[in-house]
Amino acid sequence: MPKIVALDFGLKRIGLAITDDLNIIASGLDTVMTHEIIPFLKDLTKKFEIQTFVIGKPVQKDNTPSEIEYDILKFIKILHKAFPDINIDRYDERFTSVIAHKTIISSGIKKSKRNNKLIVDKISATIILQSYLENLDK
Repeated sequence: MPKIVALDFGLKRIGLAITDDLNIIASGLDTVMTHEIIPFLKDLTKKFEIQTFVIGKPVQKDNTPSEIEYDILKFIKILHKAFPDINIDRYDERFTSVIAHKTIISSGIKKSKRNNKLIVDKISATIILQSYLENLDK
């Protein structure tokens, strides 16, 4: 079964998560520098059949787009051009960074590693993807 990959976009880094073979469980994949993402995804699509990229949609509390939305839309155009046969979906990512920080704390990761942005980005992508999967049937 083709997999689904979530991307937690940032200007410096992109957190990635991928589904299991049945598209039931999301797992953190990696955190990649934004300027290296297209080659990384090209390698990934050689290893796995990818049906959908899910990109976080940061929305503020009043439902207005976040400041980074313009950059995300530019990135989506680049992504679509590089992977025209892969669907691109958006998913509300409000509070995923907060949830990621709480997850890191509750998992027992030492305080020195809790502020590691690479871990936070990957966990945020995992949360986005798992939420997306849970809401697919709704």
